[in-house]
Amino acid sequence: MNTAIDHNAAADSAFPRLFQPLQIRGVRLKNRIMSTGHDTTLPTDGLVNEALVAYHEARARGGVGLIVSQVAGVHETARYTSHMLMATEDDCIDGYRKLADACHAHGCMVFSQLFHPGREIMEGGDGLLTVAYAPSISPNERFRVMPRQLDTRMIREIIAGYSAAARRMHEAGLDGVEFVASHGYLPAQFFNPRVNRRTDDYGGSDEGRLLFAVETLKAIRVATSEDFVIGMRISSGERDEHGLSIDEALEICRGLEPYLDYVNVTAGTSASLGGAVHIVPPMAYRNAYLAQDAARFRTALGIPVFVAGRINQPHEAEALLAEGSADVCGMTRALICDPEMPAKAEAGRTDDIRACIACNQACIGHFHRGFPISCIQHPETGRELKFGTLKPAVRPKKVMVVGGGPAGMKAAAIAAARGHQVSLYEASQHLGGQALLAQQLPRRAEFGGIVTNLSRELELAQVRVFKGVRVDQALVEAENPDAVVIATGAKPFLPEMPDDGSVQVVDAWQVIRKEVKTGTRVVVADWRCDWIGPGIAEMLVNDGCSVELAVNGTHPGELLPLYVRDNLAAELYKSGVRVTPYARLYGCDSGTVYMQHSVSEQPILYENIDTLVLCLGHEPVDGLSARLIEQGRDVHIIGDSMAPRTAEEAVYEGLKVGTAL
Repeated sequence: MNTAIDHNAAADSAFPRLFQPLQIRGVRLKNRIMSTGHDTTLPTDGLVNEALVAYHEARARGGVGLIVSQVAGVHETARYTSHMLMATEDDCIDGYRKLADACHAHGCMVFSQLFHPGREIMEGGDGLLTVAYAPSISPNERFRVMPRQLDTRMIREIIAGYSAAARRMHEAGLDGVEFVASHGYLPAQFFNPRVNRRTDDYGGSDEGRLLFAVETLKAIRVATSEDFVIGMRISSGERDEHGLSIDEALEICRGLEPYLDYVNVTAGTSASLGGAVHIVPPMAYRNAYLAQDAARFRTALGIPVFVAGRINQPHEAEALLAEGSADVCGMTRALICDPEMPAKAEAGRTDDIRACIACNQACIGHFHRGFPISCIQHPETGRELKFGTLKPAVRPKKVMVVGGGPAGMKAAAIAAARGHQVSLYEASQHLGGQALLAQQLPRRAEFGGIVTNLSRELELAQVRVFKGVRVDQALVEAENPDAVVIATGAKPFLPEMPDDGSVQVVDAWQVIRKEVKTGTRVVVADWRCDWIGPGIAEMLVNDGCSVELAVNGTHPGELLPLYVRDNLAAELYKSGVRVTPYARLYGCDSGTVYMQHSVSEQPILYENIDTLVLCLGHEPVDGLSARLIEQGRDVHIIGDSMAPRTAEEAVYEGLKVGTAL
C-alpha cells in the first residue's frame, strides 16, 4: 500500500479554511486541525519516553497543525492515575524537549496540558485509596471519593506548581500550555458554586470562585514569556444536574479572557457516569455535536475558540469553520485512527482517509484498563516503535487469504503493501464478516465504516479479491501458494440444553438478519456481556416487543468501554428493557425460560415467552487448517477462526501476520 503523501500538493479546494494558518500570540499554526490532550498510557515513571514521542511524531508527520499533549500533573496530589505524566521536577524537561523537537521538525506546534484533578481521583499508585483534595468537602459520585478541603497554604502551593510546570514546558521548547478547567477537574470545582462552598477569598461569590484561576494564569504568564501561548480547556456545560451550565461556563470565560489566548470547548464532567460519557462520546452521538455550543463562545469572546466532540472528517471540520463556530477543530480520534488524515485531506486524497468509527475500544477503552493507546482499525497506533515503518518483503511470496472479515482484510492489505502477491477469498458476496451484522444494531451503523476503510486499503494495496468463492483443499492445491492465512471467522455458539420446543429458540444473527419472527414476549440470554445482547434487546423493543435481558454478568455491557456501556445503559432504561444480572441460562419448556442465579444458584423464571434469543458467544469456523498443516504448508490462523474475540484482536492479528510473512 503506497502511503506516501505529496506535502507540496495544493490544498483541496474543498478545505480552504481548514488549511488556513492561524496566529495565536507568538505561535503560528499551519492549519486548523488539532490533536487535543488525551491520555495514552504510554509514559513510564511519569516522564515522556521514546514511545510517546514516536506516537505524537507520527501525527506531526501526518500534517496536524497543533498537538496538545496529555495532562501533566502540577503537584503531587494531582496523581489521578498511576501512569500519568508529571511536571513537578526538572527531570521532565529533557523528555518534553525531545517531544517538541520531533514535532517541530514537521511544522507542528506543541502545547502541554497542565492539570490537577481535585476530587477526580481514579486510582492510587499501589492499590490504596489516595487522599483527594477539593475546594470543599463535596463528594464525587463516579469514583465515590470524599475529598479533603484545601487550605490556603496548599492552594498557594498548587498555584506555584502550575507556575513551575509552565516554566519547565517553556524551557523545554514547547509553544504553550493549556490550563485544564474542563470535565469537573480542580479549576472547575472552584468555579462551581454547588461544589465550592467556601466563604474565604476563594469562594462565596463569582469573583471569589474565579480567584484560583486568575492567580494561576497570572503566575503562568510570569513564569514563561510574552510569546508563550496560554489557553484554557472548559466544558460547555457539564451535562450533569450538579455541574456547570453553559451559561455559567460562558461567564467564567468572560471573566478570564484577559489572561487567556484561546478557549478550548468540550463537554461533560468526570464527576458522574452520565456526564463522563461526553469526555469521549461514542458513536451514538452525532458528529460535531458541540458546534452550536462553540459558536456561543466564539460570539461572546474576542479570542480564538477551539472545539472537539466527534469531528471525524475534514469536511465536517471545514463546515464548522465556515459557519463560524470555531477557529480550530480537535480531531483526536480521527488522528488516532489515521495519523496521515491532514496530509491526505490537503492532497485531495479524502477517499484514502481511514475514518474513525467512535467505538472507543482501543483508545479510551485501553486507558480505562491501564493499557497503552491503540485503534481497532489501525493497531499501529501506540505501537509506532514496532510497526511504525512498513518494511518491504525480502522475498515476495504468493499468499492466499481465506476469509474476508476484518482479520483477513487487514492481513491481505498489509502483506500486499509489503510486496507480496496476495489473493483474498470470501465465501459470501460481501466483505466484512460480523461487522456487517454489528452495523445493523441500533446506533451502531458507524461500525460498518471498518469494512469501508479496510476495503479501501485492499484497493490501494492491489489485492486480488474473489467473492462468493468457498475455499477447499483442492483450490489451495490448485493455487499452490507459499503461505495460507486462515481467517474464516466464527458462528453463533449453540449450547445443549433442555428444550421441549414450546419456546422458539433463535440466535442473534437470525434476529439481525430478520430471518425469524419473534412474537411479543422475548428473553435475550446474554452470556458475552458485550454490545450484542443489549443491541438485540433495543432492536426488539423498537419493533414493539416486550423484552427481558438476562445478563450472565454483573451488568449489561460489562466488557464494553465505559462510555459506550453507560450510554447503552441509558438507552436500555429509557426503552423499558428489563434487565436481570447474574442470570445463567438453563433451558426452556412449557413456554417458560429457566435461568439460574449464577452466584446464589436460585432459579429465575420467565413465563409465557414466545422467543428466546441466544447471545452466547461464538465458536470458531476452521475446517481447513489441519489438513493444510498436515501437507506441510505454511499456515497462519488469525481472528475468530483461531478463537472468537473482537474486531480489535482480528485486525491486530492481521497486521502481525501481514508484517511477518
